[in-house]
Amino acid sequence: MRALIQRVSSASVSVEGEPIAAVGRGLLVLLGVHADDLPDDADRLARKVLAVRVFDDGERPMHRSVGEVKGEVLCVSQFTLLADLRRGNRPSFTAAAAPAHAEPLYERFRAATGAQGGRFGARMAVELVNDGPVTILLET
Repeated sequence: MRALIQRVSSASVSVEGEPIAAVGRGLLVLLGVHADDLPDDADRLARKVLAVRVFDDGERPMHRSVGEVKGEVLCVSQFTLLADLRRGNRPSFTAAAAPAHAEPLYERFRAATGAQGGRFGARMAVELVNDGPVTILLET
């Protein structure tokens, strides 16, 4: 499982021009599910995302977690995070989980983080204001 987390001052996701989720200060998580991922991987990554300290506390930079600053989480499924470009210029997605395997793990991760979310499998438009910028890649 791979999560690209971004500290945001705001983020939103729309499907076909219709807003379906939005957050203020917090984290945007782009989540890719690997074909070999298990429910424990979703739980472990969710705990890590909630614990990562990327928010300032007024005195020290990157000292507080999203929960400690009462931030929000927006999670968007993104199988393209599993792209493999080691051969050629066209990405291979053989490492990405099939939708029937990925969707329950995505939903499990969302539930564990209390995240709002995009629509699994839909073509989405994601807007964000990256605060910092702070962007971190986490993997299980």
